[in-house]
Amino acid sequence: MHELGITRGVVEAVLDAAGDSRIIRLRLEIGRLSGVVTDSVRFCFELAAEGTSLAGARLEITEPGGRAECRACGREFEVDSVLALCSCGSANVALIAGQELRIKEVEMA
Repeated sequence: MHELGITRGVVEAVLDAAGDSRIIRLRLEIGRLSGVVTDSVRFCFELAAEGTSLAGARLEITEPGGRAECRACGREFEVDSVLALCSCGSANVALIAGQELRIKEVEMA
């Protein structure tokens, strides 16, 4: 369960940036192809935030889907897996979205 370490890292980054300000909402963007289980991040958040200015903050997570671009034909298309195949038959594709893990917004009291 690497989500506990990831969540602790997110909490530390937010606390470093926010200082002693009380935080009431945190919005993360975690792509569906990132390999991070968002339900586990939600579960770990309360534990990681305990005793900090993030304790009790509302956690919101958006999960953008995957997109890829075919290097053979240039077509962009949605993907559900990191092992993508273009409709032209090429497996020479680049993932262009869906692997993100970003802190998008922090709301302070």
